[in-house]
Amino acid sequence: MQVTETLNEGLKRGYTITVTAAELDAKVQAKLIEAQPEVEIKGFRKGKVPLAILKKQFGQRILGDAMQEAIDGAMKDHFDKTGDRPALQPDVKMVDGENWKEGQDVVVEMTYDALPPIPELDASKVKLDRLIVKADDKAIDEALENLAGSAKDFDDRKKGAKAKDGDQVVIDFKGSVDGELFEGGSGEDYPLVLGSKSFIPGFEDQLIGAKVGDEVSVNVTFPESYGAAHLAGKAAVFACTVKAVKEPKPAEINDELAKKFGAEDLAALKSQIAERLEAEYKGAARAVLKRSLLDQLDGMVTFELPANLVEAEAGQIAHQLYHEEHPDDHGHNHGSIETTEEHKTLAVRRVRLGLLLAEIGRKAEITVSDAEMTQAVLAAARQYPGQERQFFEFVQKNAQMQQQLRAPVFEDKVVDHIVAQAKVTDKEISKEALQKAVEALDEM
Repeated sequence: MQVTETLNEGLKRGYTITVTAAELDAKVQAKLIEAQPEVEIKGFRKGKVPLAILKKQFGQRILGDAMQEAIDGAMKDHFDKTGDRPALQPDVKMVDGENWKEGQDVVVEMTYDALPPIPELDASKVKLDRLIVKADDKAIDEALENLAGSAKDFDDRKKGAKAKDGDQVVIDFKGSVDGELFEGGSGEDYPLVLGSKSFIPGFEDQLIGAKVGDEVSVNVTFPESYGAAHLAGKAAVFACTVKAVKEPKPAEINDELAKKFGAEDLAALKSQIAERLEAEYKGAARAVLKRSLLDQLDGMVTFELPANLVEAEAGQIAHQLYHEEHPDDHGHNHGSIETTEEHKTLAVRRVRLGLLLAEIGRKAEITVSDAEMTQAVLAAARQYPGQERQFFEFVQKNAQMQQQLRAPVFEDKVVDHIVAQAKVTDKEISKEALQKAVEALDEM
C-alpha cells in the first residue's frame, strides 16, 4: 500500500492511496479463511466448503468489504502519522471508478482541508465584568401583581351589562356545519374568557357586547390546518346562549395568593420570586459576559481558517437568515441562496471562535457527561409537549442531532474554563442597565 502526496498548499491537502491487487487479494483470502469454519452449503459439511467455492459465491461482497477496509486503514494510518485533522469529511474518489476490474490495483484520490495549528491562549489577559443585579422591592411587587393577575377571579357584572374584551362569559353552544350538528361542537355552562383566543379565530370577537340572556349566532370558518380533517376549512355556525357575564377581578396579594402558588405565606412567596428574578438576571448577565469574552477572543488569536469550513458556515448562515426573513417558507424548494460578504464575515468569526474553543476544550480534556447530555435532551424535549418520547427516540437514532445538543453544553463548559482563568470584576448594576446591555447584544 502506498500513499503519495499530491497537494500541500496552506491547509489544503491531497493524496493518492494505492492498494495493489496482490494486497487486496490477500485480504480477500484472509477473510474467506476466517469465514470458512462457519459456512455451511448444501453438499458440504459445515466448515468444509472449499475456498474456491466460497470465493465464487461470496467473493464480490468480500472484495468490496476488503477494499473499503484497506482504504479506511490507509486513511487512519495517514492521519495517525501526520497528525492532520480534517476540517470536514475528506473527499475520497476512486480513480478508475466504474472502469475498475478485479485484478487491478485500487487507486484512490483523497483531498481535504486540514485543521490549522492554533496558538495558545493566555486567558489571564482576558478582562471581564460580571454584572450583578439584585431583585429590589419594585421588581418583586411587579411580579406579585402579575401573579395576582394570572390568578384572577371573575365577578358577575351588573344586570344588563355588555360583555367586554377580557370578561368571562358563561355560554351554552351548539355548532353546526351545513345545518347539521357535529360531534364535539356542543357544550353547556362553558366559561370563556373573551380575548383568550382559546376558541376558533373570530368566535370570541362576536360575543363582545352580548348580555345575559342573549342568543348569539357566531359564524366562523375552521382553519385549513384544523386538526379534525372533516371540519378543516368548513364554515360553521354556533348557536350560543349567554348565561352570565363576569368581569375580571385580580386576586388579592396576601397569604391566600401565596398558598395558591405553593408557598407557605406571602413572605415565602416574595422570597421565591426574588430567587427566580435573580436567577433570570444571572442568566442575562452571563449572556453579556459571554459575548464580551468572545469579542475579546476574536481579537486575541489569529490563524488560517479552512476555506471549506468557512464556506459551509456562510451557506448555513445565509439559509438561516432567509428562513427568518421568510417565516412562511417552511420547505427547501427556494433554490440556492447567495452568500454575501456579511455572511462570510460572520462565518469567519464563528469558525475562528469555534475552532479556538474546541482546541481549548480538547487540551483541557473537557467532555460532556451522560448526565449533562440527558439534561440537554430533556430541555429540548420540552419544546414538543406530548411528543417527548418520540423526541427521545429520534435523538437516540440521530448522531447529528446528538451533536447539535452536545455542542452548546461543551461550549459553555469551555467558556467557564476560560472565565475561571480570566480577570473578572463583579459589578453591581440596575435591572434597567442590564436590560440595555442585553438589548445591545441583538444590535451587534
